[in-house]
Amino acid sequence: MQTDVLIGLQWGDEGKGKIVDVLTPRYNMIARFQGGPNAGHTLEFDGSKHVLHTIPSGIFHETTNNLIGNGVVIDPVILMKELLKLETFGVDYKKNLMVSRKAHLILPSHRLLDAAQENAKGKSKIGSTLKGIGPTYTDKISRNGIRVGDTEMESFHSNYNRLKVAHHLLIKTLGFDFSDYLIDGLGVDEYEKRWFESIDFIKQLQFVDSEIVVNQLLNEGTSILAEGAQGSLLDIDFGSYPFVTSSNTISAGVCTGLGVAPKRIGNVYGIFKAYCTRVGNGPFPTELKDAKGEELREKGREYGSTTGRPRRCGWLDIPALRYAIMLNGVSHLMMMKADVLNDMDIIKVCTKYKYKGELVDYPPFDAEQSEITPVYEELNGWNTIPDTISSFDETPEALRDYILFIEKSVNVPIVIVSVGPDRLQTIIKSKF
Repeated sequence: MQTDVLIGLQWGDEGKGKIVDVLTPRYNMIARFQGGPNAGHTLEFDGSKHVLHTIPSGIFHETTNNLIGNGVVIDPVILMKELLKLETFGVDYKKNLMVSRKAHLILPSHRLLDAAQENAKGKSKIGSTLKGIGPTYTDKISRNGIRVGDTEMESFHSNYNRLKVAHHLLIKTLGFDFSDYLIDGLGVDEYEKRWFESIDFIKQLQFVDSEIVVNQLLNEGTSILAEGAQGSLLDIDFGSYPFVTSSNTISAGVCTGLGVAPKRIGNVYGIFKAYCTRVGNGPFPTELKDAKGEELREKGREYGSTTGRPRRCGWLDIPALRYAIMLNGVSHLMMMKADVLNDMDIIKVCTKYKYKGELVDYPPFDAEQSEITPVYEELNGWNTIPDTISSFDETPEALRDYILFIEKSVNVPIVIVSVGPDRLQTIIKSKF
Protein backbone atom coordinates (compact mmCIF):
# COMPACT_ATOMS: atom_id res chain seq x y z
CA MET A 1 0.00 0.00 0.00
CA GLN A 2 1.12 3.56 -0.71
CA THR A 3 0.35 6.81 1.07
CA ASP A 4 -1.28 9.57 -0.94
CA VAL A 5 -0.18 13.15 -0.34
CA LEU A 6 -2.04 16.45 -0.27
CA ILE A 7 0.13 19.52 -0.90
CA GLY A 8 -0.40 23.27 -1.21
CA LEU A 9 1.08 24.62 -4.45
CA GLN A 10 1.26 28.33 -3.66
CA TRP A 11 2.30 30.36 -0.59
CA GLY A 12 -0.03 28.51 1.76
CA ASP A 13 -3.69 29.23 2.60
CA GLU A 14 -4.85 27.28 -0.44
CA GLY A 15 -7.69 25.48 1.33
CA LYS A 16 -6.00 22.21 2.29
CA GLY A 17 -8.10 21.73 5.43
CA LYS A 18 -11.37 21.71 3.52
CA ILE A 19 -10.16 19.21 0.93
CA VAL A 20 -8.66 16.88 3.55
CA ASP A 21 -12.04 16.94 5.28
CA VAL A 22 -13.78 16.16 1.98
CA LEU A 23 -11.37 13.31 1.14
CA THR A 24 -11.15 11.79 4.63
CA PRO A 25 -13.95 9.21 4.08
CA ARG A 26 -11.64 7.58 1.52
CA TYR A 27 -8.84 7.03 4.06
CA ASN A 28 -8.23 5.16 7.29
CA MET A 29 -5.65 7.67 8.54
CA ILE A 30 -4.77 11.34 8.02
CA ALA A 31 -1.18 12.21 8.95
CA ARG A 32 0.44 15.64 9.31
CA PHE A 33 4.11 15.41 8.31
CA GLN A 34 5.65 18.89 8.77
CA GLY A 35 5.13 22.41 10.03
CA GLY A 36 3.56 23.43 13.29
CA PRO A 37 0.97 25.80 14.73
CA ASN A 38 1.89 28.36 12.08
CA ALA A 39 -0.57 26.37 9.96
CA GLY A 40 -4.25 27.25 9.95
CA HIS A 41 -6.46 24.69 8.22
CA THR A 42 -10.06 25.89 8.04
CA LEU A 43 -13.05 23.56 7.78
CA GLU A 44 -16.72 24.59 7.52
CA PHE A 45 -19.66 22.23 7.85
CA ASP A 46 -23.03 22.03 9.59
CA GLY A 47 -23.00 25.79 10.07
CA SER A 48 -19.75 25.80 12.07
CA LYS A 49 -16.23 26.96 11.24
CA HIS A 50 -13.20 25.13 12.64
CA VAL A 51 -9.55 26.17 12.43
CA LEU A 52 -6.92 23.51 13.12
CA HIS A 53 -3.28 24.43 13.71
CA THR A 54 -1.62 21.15 14.69
CA ILE A 55 -4.27 18.44 14.56
CA PRO A 56 -4.88 16.71 11.18
CA SER A 57 -8.02 17.78 9.35
CA GLY A 58 -9.60 14.32 9.48
CA ILE A 59 -10.30 14.60 13.21
CA PHE A 60 -14.04 15.21 12.77
CA HIS A 61 -14.55 11.78 11.18
CA GLU A 62 -15.00 9.20 13.95
CA THR A 63 -13.79 6.19 11.97
CA THR A 64 -10.55 7.79 10.74
CA ASN A 65 -7.32 7.79 12.76
CA ASN A 66 -5.17 10.91 12.83
CA LEU A 67 -1.43 11.21 13.37
CA ILE A 68 0.82 14.16 14.20
CA GLY A 69 4.03 12.92 12.61
CA ASN A 70 7.66 13.23 13.61
CA GLY A 71 8.26 16.10 11.18
CA VAL A 72 5.78 18.36 12.99
CA VAL A 73 6.81 20.77 15.76
CA ILE A 74 4.28 21.03 18.59
CA ASP A 75 3.42 23.81 20.99
CA PRO A 76 1.60 21.93 23.78
CA VAL A 77 -0.31 25.05 24.83
CA ILE A 78 -1.78 25.53 21.39
CA LEU A 79 -2.44 21.81 21.03
CA MET A 80 -4.28 21.73 24.35
CA LYS A 81 -6.48 24.65 23.25
CA GLU A 82 -7.37 22.77 20.07
CA LEU A 83 -8.19 19.62 22.02
CA LEU A 84 -10.39 21.46 24.51
CA LYS A 85 -12.28 23.09 21.65
CA LEU A 86 -12.82 19.69 20.03
CA GLU A 87 -14.37 18.48 23.29
CA THR A 88 -17.10 21.11 22.95
CA PHE A 89 -18.09 19.46 19.65
CA GLY A 90 -18.10 15.99 21.15
CA VAL A 91 -14.97 14.79 19.32
CA ASP A 92 -13.37 11.78 21.04
CA TYR A 93 -9.78 12.67 20.16
CA LYS A 94 -8.35 10.20 22.72
CA LYS A 95 -9.61 7.42 20.48
CA ASN A 96 -8.43 8.59 17.07
CA LEU A 97 -5.46 10.94 17.57
CA MET A 98 -1.85 9.78 17.88
CA VAL A 99 1.33 11.81 18.36
CA SER A 100 4.83 10.80 17.29
CA ARG A 101 7.33 10.53 20.10
CA LYS A 102 9.90 11.96 17.69
CA ALA A 103 7.99 15.22 17.08
CA HIS A 104 9.85 18.19 18.54
CA LEU A 105 8.40 20.51 21.16
CA ILE A 106 8.20 24.30 20.92
CA LEU A 107 9.35 25.72 24.26
CA PRO A 108 8.29 29.13 25.61
CA SER A 109 11.88 30.25 25.10
CA HIS A 110 11.59 29.29 21.43
CA ARG A 111 8.73 31.79 21.17
CA LEU A 112 10.90 34.48 22.80
CA LEU A 113 13.86 33.69 20.59
CA ASP A 114 11.66 33.91 17.49
CA ALA A 115 10.52 37.40 18.53
CA ALA A 116 14.08 38.47 19.35
CA GLN A 117 15.48 37.29 16.03
CA GLU A 118 12.67 38.87 14.01
CA ASN A 119 13.10 42.14 15.90
CA ALA A 120 16.85 42.12 15.22
CA LYS A 121 16.22 41.90 11.45
CA GLY A 122 14.71 45.40 11.38
CA LYS A 123 13.52 46.22 7.87
CA SER A 124 14.63 42.77 6.69
CA LYS A 125 11.90 40.96 8.62
CA ILE A 126 10.66 37.81 6.90
CA GLY A 127 7.15 38.03 8.39
CA SER A 128 7.46 35.26 10.99
CA THR A 129 4.26 34.15 12.73
CA LEU A 130 6.28 34.34 15.99
CA LYS A 131 5.14 30.83 16.94
CA GLY A 132 8.69 29.63 17.59
CA ILE A 133 8.76 27.43 14.51
CA GLY A 134 12.16 28.48 13.15
CA PRO A 135 14.08 28.28 16.46
CA THR A 136 12.56 24.86 17.17
CA TYR A 137 13.66 23.48 13.81
CA THR A 138 17.07 25.09 14.38
CA ASP A 139 17.46 23.18 17.64
CA LYS A 140 16.29 20.02 15.92
CA ILE A 141 18.97 20.31 13.24
CA SER A 142 21.68 21.30 15.74
CA ARG A 143 20.74 18.27 17.87
CA ASN A 144 19.64 20.29 20.89
CA GLY A 145 15.88 19.85 20.68
CA ILE A 146 13.41 18.27 23.05
CA ARG A 147 10.95 15.73 21.66
CA VAL A 148 7.53 14.51 22.75
CA GLY A 149 9.04 11.22 23.90
CA ASP A 150 11.43 13.10 26.18
CA THR A 151 8.46 14.09 28.38
CA GLU A 152 8.32 10.44 29.46
CA MET A 153 11.96 10.48 30.61
CA GLU A 154 13.38 11.35 34.03
CA SER A 155 15.78 13.81 32.42
CA PHE A 156 12.97 15.91 30.89
CA HIS A 157 13.03 18.84 33.31
CA SER A 158 16.83 19.10 33.42
CA ASN A 159 16.98 19.06 29.62
CA TYR A 160 14.26 21.72 29.50
CA ASN A 161 16.16 24.00 31.87
CA ARG A 162 19.42 23.51 29.99
CA LEU A 163 17.85 24.59 26.70
CA LYS A 164 15.96 27.46 28.32
CA VAL A 165 19.20 28.90 29.78
CA ALA A 166 20.92 28.65 26.39
CA HIS A 167 18.02 30.44 24.70
CA HIS A 168 17.97 33.26 27.27
CA LEU A 169 21.68 33.85 26.80
CA LEU A 170 21.20 34.14 23.05
CA ILE A 171 18.20 36.45 23.49
CA LYS A 172 20.33 38.68 25.73
CA THR A 173 23.01 38.99 23.02
CA LEU A 174 20.28 40.15 20.62
CA GLY A 175 19.40 42.96 23.02
CA PHE A 176 15.78 41.86 23.33
CA ASP A 177 14.05 42.76 26.62
CA PHE A 178 11.24 40.29 27.27
CA SER A 179 10.41 41.38 30.82
CA ASP A 180 7.11 42.84 29.62
CA TYR A 181 6.69 40.62 26.57
CA LEU A 182 3.42 38.72 26.23
CA ILE A 183 3.07 35.31 24.64
CA ASP A 184 -0.52 34.88 23.49
CA GLY A 185 -1.59 37.43 26.07
CA LEU A 186 0.33 35.91 28.99
CA GLY A 187 3.51 37.04 30.72
CA VAL A 188 6.52 34.80 30.16
CA ASP A 189 6.38 33.13 33.60
CA GLU A 190 2.64 32.59 33.37
CA TYR A 191 3.00 31.14 29.88
CA GLU A 192 5.71 28.76 31.08
CA LYS A 193 3.41 27.56 33.87
CA ARG A 194 0.65 27.02 31.29
CA TRP A 195 3.17 25.17 29.10
CA PHE A 196 3.91 22.56 31.76
CA GLU A 197 0.20 22.18 32.49
CA SER A 198 -0.29 21.52 28.79
CA ILE A 199 2.45 18.90 28.78
CA ASP A 200 0.54 17.01 31.48
CA PHE A 201 -2.70 17.44 29.54
CA ILE A 202 -1.45 16.05 26.23
CA LYS A 203 -0.02 12.97 27.95
CA GLN A 204 -3.54 11.57 27.76
CA LEU A 205 -2.97 11.19 24.00
CA GLN A 206 -1.45 8.13 22.40
CA PHE A 207 2.32 8.69 22.04
CA VAL A 208 3.60 6.29 19.38
CA ASP A 209 6.71 5.36 17.43
CA SER A 210 5.01 6.76 14.37
CA GLU A 211 7.36 5.49 11.66
CA ILE A 212 6.73 1.92 12.88
CA VAL A 213 2.97 2.47 13.10
CA VAL A 214 2.72 4.04 9.63
CA ASN A 215 4.70 1.33 7.88
CA GLN A 216 2.87 -1.47 9.67
CA LEU A 217 -0.44 0.06 8.61
CA LEU A 218 0.70 0.36 5.01
CA ASN A 219 1.82 -3.27 5.07
CA GLU A 220 -1.67 -4.21 6.28
CA GLY A 221 -3.30 -2.32 3.40
CA THR A 222 -4.41 0.70 5.41
CA SER A 223 -5.11 3.80 3.31
CA ILE A 224 -3.22 6.91 4.49
CA LEU A 225 -3.36 10.53 3.35
CA ALA A 226 -0.38 12.71 4.27
CA GLU A 227 -1.54 16.27 4.96
CA GLY A 228 0.90 19.09 4.19
CA ALA A 229 1.00 22.52 5.80
CA GLN A 230 1.96 25.91 4.35
CA GLY A 231 2.70 25.79 0.60
CA SER A 232 5.33 24.60 -1.86
CA LEU A 233 6.56 28.13 -2.56
CA LEU A 234 7.42 28.40 1.15
CA ASP A 235 9.61 25.29 1.13
CA ILE A 236 12.90 25.83 2.96
CA ASP A 237 14.91 24.64 -0.07
CA PHE A 238 12.80 25.52 -3.09
CA GLY A 239 10.65 28.41 -1.90
CA SER A 240 11.31 32.14 -2.21
CA TYR A 241 14.19 32.06 0.29
CA PRO A 242 14.64 33.63 2.84
CA PHE A 243 10.90 34.41 2.91
CA VAL A 244 10.03 30.79 3.57
CA THR A 245 9.04 28.47 6.40
CA SER A 246 11.48 26.20 8.22
CA SER A 247 10.48 22.80 6.85
CA ASN A 248 10.18 20.93 3.57
CA THR A 249 6.61 21.59 2.48
CA ILE A 250 6.85 19.57 -0.74
CA SER A 251 5.92 15.89 -1.17
CA ALA A 252 9.50 14.77 -0.50
CA GLY A 253 8.98 15.95 3.08
CA VAL A 254 6.56 13.06 3.61
CA CYS A 255 9.45 10.60 3.55
CA THR A 256 11.34 12.29 6.39
CA GLY A 257 8.25 13.66 8.15
CA LEU A 258 6.53 10.29 8.48
CA GLY A 259 9.34 7.80 7.92
CA VAL A 260 8.12 6.23 4.67
CA ALA A 261 10.24 5.26 1.68
CA PRO A 262 9.91 7.17 -1.63
CA LYS A 263 8.45 4.10 -3.34
CA ARG A 264 5.54 4.26 -0.90
CA ILE A 265 4.33 7.65 -2.18
CA GLY A 266 1.17 7.25 -4.27
CA ASN A 267 -1.05 9.98 -5.70
CA VAL A 268 -0.01 13.56 -5.05
CA TYR A 269 -2.91 15.99 -4.86
CA GLY A 270 -1.93 19.60 -5.46
CA ILE A 271 -4.23 22.37 -4.21
CA PHE A 272 -4.23 25.92 -5.54
CA LYS A 273 -6.50 28.93 -5.50
CA ALA A 274 -8.04 30.29 -8.69
CA TYR A 275 -5.88 33.35 -7.91
CA CYS A 276 -2.83 33.88 -5.66
CA THR A 277 -2.33 35.11 -2.11
CA ARG A 278 0.64 35.58 0.15
CA VAL A 279 1.07 36.56 3.82
CA GLY A 280 4.13 38.50 4.93
CA ASN A 281 7.11 39.65 2.91
CA GLY A 282 8.68 38.11 -0.17
CA PRO A 283 8.38 38.21 -3.96
CA PHE A 284 4.90 38.12 -5.46
CA PRO A 285 5.06 38.89 -9.23
CA THR A 286 1.29 39.02 -9.85
CA GLU A 287 0.36 41.01 -6.72
CA LEU A 288 -2.41 43.56 -7.21
CA LYS A 289 -1.77 46.67 -5.14
CA ASP A 290 -4.98 48.35 -6.25
CA ALA A 291 -8.72 48.18 -5.81
CA LYS A 292 -8.86 44.84 -7.62
CA GLY A 293 -6.50 43.32 -5.06
CA GLU A 294 -8.62 44.74 -2.25
CA GLU A 295 -11.73 43.29 -3.90
CA LEU A 296 -10.15 39.83 -3.97
CA ARG A 297 -9.14 40.16 -0.32
CA GLU A 298 -12.62 41.08 0.83
CA LYS A 299 -14.54 38.65 -1.35
CA GLY A 300 -12.18 35.81 -0.46
CA ARG A 301 -11.98 36.69 3.25
CA GLU A 302 -8.23 36.71 2.80
CA TYR A 303 -7.01 37.17 6.34
CA GLY A 304 -4.60 34.75 7.98
CA SER A 305 -6.37 32.05 10.00
CA THR A 306 -3.35 31.88 12.34
CA THR A 307 -2.26 35.53 12.58
CA GLY A 308 -5.26 37.46 11.24
CA ARG A 309 -2.93 39.42 8.97
CA PRO A 310 -4.39 40.61 5.65
CA ARG A 311 -3.16 38.53 2.73
CA ARG A 312 -1.66 40.09 -0.36
CA CYS A 313 -3.72 39.13 -3.41
CA GLY A 314 -3.02 38.80 -7.13
CA TRP A 315 -3.75 36.93 -10.33
CA LEU A 316 -2.97 33.26 -10.90
CA ASP A 317 0.73 32.63 -11.64
CA ILE A 318 1.21 29.73 -14.08
CA PRO A 319 5.06 29.66 -14.00
CA ALA A 320 5.01 29.36 -10.20
CA LEU A 321 2.21 26.77 -10.34
CA ARG A 322 4.04 24.71 -12.96
CA TYR A 323 7.22 24.87 -10.85
CA ALA A 324 5.38 23.58 -7.77
CA ILE A 325 3.78 20.79 -9.79
CA MET A 326 7.22 19.73 -11.00
CA LEU A 327 8.72 19.69 -7.48
CA ASN A 328 5.88 17.60 -6.06
CA GLY A 329 5.16 15.21 -8.91
CA VAL A 330 1.51 16.25 -8.77
CA SER A 331 -0.89 13.73 -10.27
CA HIS A 332 -4.19 15.56 -9.63
CA LEU A 333 -5.06 19.24 -9.17
CA MET A 334 -7.77 20.78 -7.03
CA MET A 335 -8.78 24.40 -7.60
CA MET A 336 -10.17 26.41 -4.70
CA LYS A 337 -12.21 29.60 -4.38
CA ALA A 338 -13.55 29.76 -7.93
CA ASP A 339 -16.49 31.67 -6.46
CA VAL A 340 -14.24 34.57 -5.39
CA LEU A 341 -13.75 35.46 -9.07
CA ASN A 342 -17.52 35.71 -9.60
CA ASP A 343 -18.78 38.62 -11.69
CA MET A 344 -15.38 39.73 -12.98
CA ASP A 345 -15.59 40.71 -16.65
CA ILE A 346 -11.94 39.94 -17.33
CA ILE A 347 -9.62 37.57 -15.45
CA LYS A 348 -5.88 37.73 -16.01
CA VAL A 349 -3.46 34.81 -15.83
CA CYS A 350 0.31 35.18 -15.78
CA THR A 351 1.87 32.79 -18.31
CA LYS A 352 5.50 34.02 -18.34
CA TYR A 353 7.81 36.56 -16.70
CA LYS A 354 9.91 39.30 -18.25
CA TYR A 355 13.22 38.91 -16.44
CA LYS A 356 16.49 40.67 -17.34
CA GLY A 357 15.28 41.35 -20.86
CA GLU A 358 14.13 37.78 -21.52
CA LEU A 359 10.94 35.77 -21.24
CA VAL A 360 11.17 32.93 -18.69
CA ASP A 361 8.62 30.41 -17.47
CA TYR A 362 10.04 29.59 -14.04
CA PRO A 363 10.70 31.54 -10.81
CA PRO A 364 14.27 32.91 -11.02
CA PHE A 365 16.79 32.56 -8.20
CA ASP A 366 17.02 36.28 -7.41
CA ALA A 367 13.30 37.01 -7.61
CA GLU A 368 13.41 39.37 -4.64
CA GLN A 369 16.29 41.51 -5.90
CA SER A 370 15.48 41.64 -9.63
CA GLU A 371 12.66 43.25 -11.54
CA ILE A 372 10.14 40.66 -12.67
CA THR A 373 7.24 41.68 -14.86
CA PRO A 374 4.37 39.24 -15.33
CA VAL A 375 3.14 38.60 -18.88
CA TYR A 376 -0.63 38.11 -18.83
CA GLU A 377 -3.27 36.49 -20.95
CA GLU A 378 -6.86 37.64 -20.49
CA LEU A 379 -9.85 35.34 -20.20
CA ASN A 380 -13.54 36.08 -19.95
CA GLY A 381 -15.04 36.09 -16.50
CA TRP A 382 -18.18 34.26 -15.48
CA ASN A 383 -21.43 35.09 -13.79
CA THR A 384 -22.12 34.12 -10.20
CA ILE A 385 -21.89 30.37 -9.66
CA PRO A 386 -25.36 29.13 -8.56
CA ASP A 387 -25.62 28.02 -4.93
CA THR A 388 -27.56 24.94 -6.04
CA ILE A 389 -24.84 23.69 -8.39
CA SER A 390 -24.25 19.93 -8.06
CA SER A 391 -22.14 18.93 -11.06
CA PHE A 392 -19.35 20.32 -13.17
CA ASP A 393 -21.62 20.47 -16.24
CA GLU A 394 -23.71 23.08 -14.43
CA THR A 395 -20.81 25.50 -14.00
CA PRO A 396 -20.66 28.64 -16.17
CA GLU A 397 -19.01 28.07 -19.56
CA ALA A 398 -16.39 30.75 -18.89
CA LEU A 399 -15.34 28.93 -15.70
CA ARG A 400 -14.97 25.69 -17.65
CA ASP A 401 -12.84 27.56 -20.20
CA TYR A 402 -10.69 28.93 -17.37
CA ILE A 403 -10.13 25.44 -15.99
CA LEU A 404 -9.31 24.03 -19.43
CA PHE A 405 -6.79 26.84 -19.97
CA ILE A 406 -5.03 25.98 -16.70
CA GLU A 407 -5.02 22.24 -17.45
CA LYS A 408 -3.44 22.82 -20.86
CA SER A 409 -0.88 25.19 -19.34
CA VAL A 410 0.34 22.75 -16.68
CA ASN A 411 -0.58 19.39 -18.27
CA VAL A 412 -2.24 18.01 -15.12
CA PRO A 413 -6.00 17.39 -14.73
CA ILE A 414 -8.12 19.39 -12.30
CA VAL A 415 -10.39 16.90 -10.52
CA ILE A 416 -12.02 19.06 -7.83
CA VAL A 417 -13.35 22.60 -8.04
CA SER A 418 -14.36 24.36 -4.81
CA VAL A 419 -17.12 26.96 -5.16
CA GLY A 420 -17.54 27.96 -1.51
CA PRO A 421 -16.17 27.37 1.99
CA ASP A 422 -18.55 24.63 3.11
CA ARG A 423 -17.63 20.99 2.52
CA LEU A 424 -20.82 20.62 0.44
CA GLN A 425 -19.70 23.39 -1.94
CA THR A 426 -17.28 21.03 -3.66
CA ILE A 427 -17.62 19.81 -7.23
CA ILE A 428 -16.00 16.57 -8.33
CA LYS A 429 -15.05 17.35 -11.94
CA SER A 430 -13.77 13.86 -12.71
CA LYS A 431 -13.30 10.60 -10.86
CA PHE A 432 -9.93 9.90 -9.26
